[in-house]
Amino acid sequence: MGTAQSGGPVRMAGPDDAAEVVRLRRLMFLAMHGHVTRGQWERDAEAMARRQLTGRPGSGEPRLGAFVVEGDEPGVGHLAACAIGTVEERLPAPTHPSGRFGFIFNVCTDPRYRGRGYARSTTEALLEWFTAQGVRRVDLHATEGSERLYRALGFSEHSTALSLDLSRRG
Repeated sequence: MGTAQSGGPVRMAGPDDAAEVVRLRRLMFLAMHGHVTRGQWERDAEAMARRQLTGRPGSGEPRLGAFVVEGDEPGVGHLAACAIGTVEERLPAPTHPSGRFGFIFNVCTDPRYRGRGYARSTTEALLEWFTAQGVRRVDLHATEGSERLYRALGFSEHSTALSLDLSRRG
């Protein structure tokens, strides 16, 4: 993989990175919402990340595309940044003959490392991974603060995204 603007190399995350990926995910939610409740979701997320970063049984292929940069501050080893996405397989279509779509759902840089180009470099690595997986379109939900980066990488509006929270359905 490449080298981040002024830091260490970008590398693919592995199962041993699960706890740090969840720590960065917590920081992402904190930045987005101003608060985050700690709890069982973190333990569940770490177990799921560890399992999905291990790979699909028999394929050696990870279920998550996750790229990270190691932190260089003193103390316990930690990650400075990550970009994570998944490949979804749908039925093929004329404009998407492989039926493979990417979704980026977690890009976060530890506040100590912001402004070093880590979000860009990890996201670029993730986009390369998607391409190698046969993905032709990648979607994401951008925050106001990250929209400029994603537009610079070529993202644009695609369609009206709608969602339904089934847990609230009566």
